[in-house]
Amino acid sequence: MYLQTLFIALSEIRRNAMRSFLTVLGIIIGVSAVIIMSTIGQGATAKVTADIAKLGSNMLSIRPGQMRGPGGASSEARPLEMADVEAIAREVADLEAVAPTSTKGVTAVYGNTNWSTSVIGTTNQYLAVRDWTIAEGRAFSDGEMRGGKLVCIIGETVRKELFGGQNPVGEKIRIGRHSCRVAGILGPKGLSSFGSDQDDTILIPLEAFQSKIGGNRDISRIFLSVNEGASTEKAQEDISRLLRERRKIRPKEGDDFFVFDMKEVSDTMAGTTEVLTTLLSAVAAVSLLVGGIGIMNIMLVSVTERTREIGIRLAIGAREYEVLLQFLVEAVVLSTLGGITGIILGVSSSFGLTKFLNVPYVLDPLMILVAFIFATAIGIIFGFFPARKAARLNPIDALRHE
Repeated sequence: MYLQTLFIALSEIRRNAMRSFLTVLGIIIGVSAVIIMSTIGQGATAKVTADIAKLGSNMLSIRPGQMRGPGGASSEARPLEMADVEAIAREVADLEAVAPTSTKGVTAVYGNTNWSTSVIGTTNQYLAVRDWTIAEGRAFSDGEMRGGKLVCIIGETVRKELFGGQNPVGEKIRIGRHSCRVAGILGPKGLSSFGSDQDDTILIPLEAFQSKIGGNRDISRIFLSVNEGASTEKAQEDISRLLRERRKIRPKEGDDFFVFDMKEVSDTMAGTTEVLTTLLSAVAAVSLLVGGIGIMNIMLVSVTERTREIGIRLAIGAREYEVLLQFLVEAVVLSTLGGITGIILGVSSSFGLTKFLNVPYVLDPLMILVAFIFATAIGIIFGFFPARKAARLNPIDALRHE
């Protein structure tokens, strides 16, 4: 009986193919929209997490002053010193690397080509903290770092702008008024999650920067990486306690420095994208309800059109639950077809959109299953009321219907 009921339902759907398609269109759009929003959202979350990881694994940074927005520290705060760097490296446990830095905007010149960029005075520890590789050439030698010799490691953007396709290792560029030999090229990292070009930079030894570029011994920022498995929160607390002691900050006074944990940024940004994904998926799911209402309306029209047919079936002995089952199966078949079509459309569309938006393609099978079950449930719920109306028709009144 059930198989025969299914064949009758498919026959009715095929007989009104255009109306059936328009009926399930809402389900198709709803299911595909939920899958697309979920896939893009999870891809964006994965991209944010990966971009944060590019900044450095288990990374902390210290700035002088109090944090007052994305830019960083107050200019009135006492700068950090090399003695602070040495104290942190000596007294704080579980630190893998500590890298002091000072930064300044400069114009780099090679031949007739110039490029405005930023130069960072630092040590080789900076490469470890920022998880940066040397694509060509080498890092700084101990003699170059101690002697203040002006050599540089350039980012990929600087290489392209100054040298094009030429290998710059061993060549000399001018940074401000000083000549600098290129020792190496940094491996490319691309844009950060904040939109800045990480490859648009030049590294030089800190001693050379302080004596020839910066003109002072100040440390503008300290980068630190914590050993794998160690707590960044504990390291953050230990650093804050140590710096408060060194900078003679009283117990009730606020810090005149800021310790920044990239793990917190990663968690916050990932959490934000997940919330937005959930919100957008919920909005997309509203179209499933609209599609369910469409199924209910069409089924009510179908009941009206087939009133005499229902009356004949009831008059020759069909039971109410059989009539109920027939119309309910039609509604479920419509919603199931819409769900399957929506899944195919959603999966294929989300693949194309993630490629266009340059985010990872992260397909969630659970979300596909939930969307399909929801679509089927919509057919059962919204198809039940027209089916019950058909099953409760009085046979005599149904046969008299014109």
